[in-house]
Amino acid sequence: MGLLAATVAISAASLPAQAAPAPKDPASAAQHSLRAPVTDENFYFVMADRFSNGSTANDQGGLGSDPMVSGFDPTKKGFYNGGDLAGLRNKIDYIQGLGTTSIWLTPSFKNKAVQPEDKSAGYHGYWVTDFTQIDPHLGTNAELKALIDEAHARGMKVYFDIITNHTADVIGYGDKNERKGYVPKDAVPYKTADGQTFDDRDYAGTDAFPKLDAATSFPYKPVLEPGEEDLKVPAWLNDPTLYHNRGDTTFTGEDSFYGDFFGLDDLFTEHPTVVTGMKDIYKNWIRDFGVDGFRIDTMKHVNDEFWQDFGPDVLNYAKEQGKDEFFMFGEVFDTSKSFTSQFTTRNRMQAVLDFPFQDAARNFASKGQDASTLQDFFAGDDWYTDADSNAYQLPTFLGNHDMGRIGSFIAADNPRATDAEKVARDRLAHELMYFSRGNPVVYYGDEQGFTGPGGDQDARQTLFASQVPEYLDDDLLGTDATHATDNFNTAHPLYTGISELAALTKEHPTLRNGAQQGRYASDGPGIYAFSRTDAKDQREYVVALNNSGQPQTAEVPTYIAKRNYTRIYGDAPAKAKTSDAGTLTVTVPPLSTVVYQSSGRIPHSKSAPAVVLQQPAPAAGDNGRLQVTADVGGTSFYEVTFEAKQAGGNWTPIGTDDAAPYQVFHDVAALDAGTSVEYRATVLDNGGHTSTSQARNASVPAPVLTLQQPAEGSNVQGAVELSATADPEKSSNVVSFQRSISGGEWTAVGTDDSSPVYSATDDISALADGTTVQYRALLSRPGFSVASGTRTVTVGEAPQPDSVAVAGSMNKAMGCAADWDPACAQAQLVLDPADRIWRLTANLPAGTYEYKAALNGNWDANYGADGQPAGQNILLDHPGGPVTFRYDSSTHLLSATYAAQQPGAVAAAGSMDSELGCTADWDPACDQAQLTLDPASLIWKLTFPDLPAGSYEFKAALDRSWNVSYGAGGASPGANIALEHDGGPVTFRYDHFTHVITAG
Repeated sequence: MGLLAATVAISAASLPAQAAPAPKDPASAAQHSLRAPVTDENFYFVMADRFSNGSTANDQGGLGSDPMVSGFDPTKKGFYNGGDLAGLRNKIDYIQGLGTTSIWLTPSFKNKAVQPEDKSAGYHGYWVTDFTQIDPHLGTNAELKALIDEAHARGMKVYFDIITNHTADVIGYGDKNERKGYVPKDAVPYKTADGQTFDDRDYAGTDAFPKLDAATSFPYKPVLEPGEEDLKVPAWLNDPTLYHNRGDTTFTGEDSFYGDFFGLDDLFTEHPTVVTGMKDIYKNWIRDFGVDGFRIDTMKHVNDEFWQDFGPDVLNYAKEQGKDEFFMFGEVFDTSKSFTSQFTTRNRMQAVLDFPFQDAARNFASKGQDASTLQDFFAGDDWYTDADSNAYQLPTFLGNHDMGRIGSFIAADNPRATDAEKVARDRLAHELMYFSRGNPVVYYGDEQGFTGPGGDQDARQTLFASQVPEYLDDDLLGTDATHATDNFNTAHPLYTGISELAALTKEHPTLRNGAQQGRYASDGPGIYAFSRTDAKDQREYVVALNNSGQPQTAEVPTYIAKRNYTRIYGDAPAKAKTSDAGTLTVTVPPLSTVVYQSSGRIPHSKSAPAVVLQQPAPAAGDNGRLQVTADVGGTSFYEVTFEAKQAGGNWTPIGTDDAAPYQVFHDVAALDAGTSVEYRATVLDNGGHTSTSQARNASVPAPVLTLQQPAEGSNVQGAVELSATADPEKSSNVVSFQRSISGGEWTAVGTDDSSPVYSATDDISALADGTTVQYRALLSRPGFSVASGTRTVTVGEAPQPDSVAVAGSMNKAMGCAADWDPACAQAQLVLDPADRIWRLTANLPAGTYEYKAALNGNWDANYGADGQPAGQNILLDHPGGPVTFRYDSSTHLLSATYAAQQPGAVAAAGSMDSELGCTADWDPACDQAQLTLDPASLIWKLTFPDLPAGSYEFKAALDRSWNVSYGAGGASPGANIALEHDGGPVTFRYDHFTHVITAG
């Protein structure tokens, strides 16, 4: 193990012990680190349909017994299973017994019960048609009010999961009212009702917007089914011009803001009518029902200007209604703090769900990664620090209804572990979540050891007895119970463990909202330790977690020398004492946590320490922010307030940090490049003394321009798609593209001013194969001119090697004279010209093998694990029998797959099925739509001799149902794949290794 120096003393050696003379500027405002009203909540995140069935009378939602109308089928994981608000209220003792202070409900508004294209129901709540009414499958508005009143009477809060990005799929496109592929803004821009093209981002955040015409303003004409013209409530939602109408998203680039989620109608959130309408909807739920806060769905798929208006306005309204602790947090599904924090700083929202924490917690508790990675993770919390928010109010979680459960992650990461080890890792993850900064979220069922094989429907089991076959074979942690019975066991070891954590942190609130200071991290798996300190009480708690399989001992730095510490949690000596140097010796059992509390307070400083501001610099990861860091002398508990001002302005606080390294990431994206900003820092010690640094000036950096397409080193033909992004993004940006042929002069390709992705197309059809072309993007505005990096491509089809061999320790078993023989005939793969993948199927005995890809019959060019040149050997633990090796020369990845891993059936399910001879389109069970597996290549194929000309869409549907399907890019369930067919033969191909289905 390697001891990391206490981070509070990082710069002490280079600074004087006493404060330097204060500058003569107006007095700085030393502040305590912010603690918003919500830093001590224990959330219980529950899907009402899957918790408890309090009333069978509402199971069918008043829609009759046909599951494809009512959506109710308790035997299917993708349909309503029967849970409701009455069931939640009946079981509120169980929820509160877990230590819950806030119940967070998945969306509960009235949904489109069934979307036939998806062959599933709206049990999850994300297909809203009426934003004013509770879904009748879940109960009534009165029952919701009763649940909220009951929770409030118990001192608990109720949070709503809300949606602003989309509604149910009511709008279709084209003559057949279908879902369509995405059309970029640059290909078909928006048009006003008068036929003038415009960029919507030029109007976002304003009260003005051009008048639109549903028939002419969009790339697709929105179409409504008869009888559904007035389906949505409030009525303004029925105006089709208030939607983007661009087709299905692929969740990347521009279309992640403008595309429909699997057909769901994507709202035009740049339009002021939508902004006002959404604010009014959710203000009514605050006023009429006393909802205590919102979790906001799909936040990163909505433009910044929407949040900059929505968040502050709704929060102010809630406070006007007496909701002083009203709290909103958004779903930003990303693990980069530099990105997720933009929504709490730049976009003025209170908090986001801490997806980066979920990733770090799994890596530490489940995967057993180095403890130092957790140290690095928490050191990045300053990304969230600004004047009105910080990391202490982030909701933290271990798994959810979309990605999967912590129990399933632990089972997948530790397949050979005993149940006892899995439970220990699960508890370790919860200990990390409860003792570290943030508001812990327990996903319903995790307290009963629920697992499941994956995310989405596979992570949405019922707590009441299930009839779903896929759930009944789950292996629950810490119990012999199954999903065939109710699972409200308050004696389950995870339920009791979580209850204990909640009770301990209630007794010791510093463990929830005290300043968190990183203290120690092992070089490898082992101990990560941190302290929590309340700025007023000044008692220090030391938390030490051990993610290794053996007991570990560490010398943990503290704020206090020669002081007794008392154990309040875990299996360790009841008392310990810090050394003369202030280190606490802690021994932690395997996969466990111990917590110690100091017997007295941190000694008060006699005078403020010196503070020196480093030169502010552009922040790595977000060019729209300046990293401002202060070095502080001394080793006690300090809080540092940072301030900024522009020429002629006043000093303004931009954030207070209470843990070293002391820093903020000041958002300057709204300022023009080159603007001068002045900074200073004031340290507040625990004796009330202050000192202020000398000020430093910095300039707002020019934007960074990044070329997204084409891919470096790729081969191109015909037309080359170019795209670029700017950081920070501004609607006033104008980006131009240039090319250089064979090292010649740069010449113009095109210009684009359409946010947020800039694009152009280059026609290279006249260039000879083998010609190299370089591309770059440029952005110029007053005061700066920047260029992106270059991308080099080659005209023509990518060259393939002469041969590819799977060379390894299995070559003799394949019939070669020796192992590791790159020239052996039996080891040679064969190129499939249809998808340009090399394949070889061999029958091998059971055993453990190693191998690589060797090109051209020798070892001059070879690729190992992860496609790395001369990389490590690839391991194959083979059960025996046929195995297919697969090599992609574009990525150099070599892999092995088995016929046993293939699905039972694959269908090309889509709008062309009736032309194939099926009785209906989109039929995954139709015989004529089934592909056939080629045992030699493990590629599924279906050739149809004469498909009529037309525009079609399709997906791969496995095992003759919609339970598992794959769309564009191999995503599940993925966007529909568009097929523009001229008529004649067509072959569908599906590769189960990539899940990609194509037609050609």
